[in-house]
Amino acid sequence: MAFTAELEKRGLAGQIGVTETGCMGPCDQGPIVLVYPEQTWYAGVSVADVKEICDSHMVSGQPVERLIYKWPE
Repeated sequence: MAFTAELEKRGLAGQIGVTETGCMGPCDQGPIVLVYPEQTWYAGVSVADVKEICDSHMVSGQPVERLIYKWPE
């Protein structure tokens, strides 16, 4: 809901979609956010991180490195 509210506040709701899902894999690292088309996975996302992800990644194209999920090898 925080992403939807933030995107609506910015007038981006028609350009960027938010889809709720069940587990996408690393459920124990959640909440998980997946940003397409880059396929950037964020882990442990809190409501406090939503504005930063929107500002940095969705608007400026710069992923938030501290939240990126590192897949096990």
